[in-house]
Amino acid sequence: MSPGALEGLTVLDLATFVAAPVSATLLGEFGAEVIKVEQPGAGDDLRRLGRQADGVSLWWLTEARNKKSITCNLRHPDGQALLRRLAREADIVTENFRPGTLERWGLDPATLQAENPGLIVVRISAFGQTGPLRERPGFGRIAAAVGGISYLSGYPDRAPVTPGTPTIPDYLAGVMGALGALIALEHRRRTGEGQVVDLALYEPILRMLDDAIPVYGAFGYVRERIGSMAESAVPHNHYRTRDGKWIAVACTNDRMFARLAEAMGQAELVARYPTMPDRLAHREAVDEVVAGWVARLDTQAALARLDAAEVPASGVYSVKDLKAREDIVVVEEPGLGLIHMPGVVPKLSRTPGRIRHPGPRRVGEHNEEIYLGRLGLPRAEFDRLKAEGVI
Repeated sequence: MSPGALEGLTVLDLATFVAAPVSATLLGEFGAEVIKVEQPGAGDDLRRLGRQADGVSLWWLTEARNKKSITCNLRHPDGQALLRRLAREADIVTENFRPGTLERWGLDPATLQAENPGLIVVRISAFGQTGPLRERPGFGRIAAAVGGISYLSGYPDRAPVTPGTPTIPDYLAGVMGALGALIALEHRRRTGEGQVVDLALYEPILRMLDDAIPVYGAFGYVRERIGSMAESAVPHNHYRTRDGKWIAVACTNDRMFARLAEAMGQAELVARYPTMPDRLAHREAVDEVVAGWVARLDTQAALARLDAAEVPASGVYSVKDLKAREDIVVVEEPGLGLIHMPGVVPKLSRTPGRIRHPGPRRVGEHNEEIYLGRLGLPRAEFDRLKAEGVI
C-alpha cells in the first residue's frame, strides 16, 4: 500500500458537526494523522445525528473515519494548556466555533502561531471571521439561503426549497477548507509561514451560481426559480419514462440538439430551433417535445437511444444504484459488521487515499495514546485531569 501524500502531517480537528470536520476527514483520507478533539462525556454532536446502528451514528462512523478521538475541555484552563501543547507539534487546526470563541479561550491563531509559526488554522463559520453578521450562528440550510441557491431552487409558484440535502453547503465548505489548507501548506513549504484560512459557510455556494452574479451586475437581471430546468440551456431537464422512472438529459449545444432531434425522429426541429437562443425563447415548447418522446419509451430504451446519439443522459439514481469505481465501499466495524459508506475522492494514481477504519466509537478512545504517548504526561497527571473532567 502506497503511503498517503499527506503522511507525516498532523491535523487537530476541534470542530463539530460537518463542515470543518469534513476538511479534516479529507486530509486524513490522504494520509494525515487526524486527532479529533471532543468535549468530555458528550463528544461531537454528529455522534447523535442520523440513523443509529447498535447505538452508533452511521453518519459519525463515516465522517469521522481515520480519526483518533481524544477528549479535552477547552473551556478549562488546563484543557487550554493541553491544546496549546498539542498545537505546537501540529500542522493544521480545523475549527468552526463562532468567531471570538477561540480568542476568549486563549486558543486563537495568533496565540497558537506564536509557539508554532508554521501552523495553519482553518476557520469555518456561518458568516466568516469579519463582517456585520460574524457572530450569528448558522447551519447548511441557512448557508443555502444566504448563498442564493435556495432562492433558485424549486418552482416559481411555490416556496423555495433546499436543494438535495441541507448539508450540501457544509460539504462544499469542507472541500474548500481542505483546499485552503493545501494551498497554505504550499506557502509554508516556500516560506515557513503558517496562516489562517477564513471561510464563511455560504461562500462556496455563492461561488458556484454560474453566471448569476455577473449577469446581475451587467443587466440588473435577477435569476428566478424555473423548477428542474436549466437557465442557459434547453432541453436540460428531468423527464419521466413510460415505465414510471425518471431520466436526466443535458443538451448544451447546437450539434448535440441536432443529434437529439435525429434520435427522436424529428429532424425538422433543427430548422425550427437552430440555435440555443431560439430554444431558450421557446423553452416550454422544446421541453414538451422531448418530454413527450421520453414518455413513450421505457427507461433503458430511452437511454440507449440517447447514448447512441451521444447526448448526455442518465437515470435519476438513488444510493442503491451506484457501485462502480468504488464510489460506495464496504468497511468492517467490529461489533457492527459491514458498513457501506462513500468512497474516497478524488482517485490518485500514485498516492490514492484510503479508509483505514471507521470513526472511533468511544469518546476519548485515544486519550492514553495521545496524552501519555505523544505529550508524555505522567500517569498521575493524566488521572488527575480525567478525574476533574478536563479530559
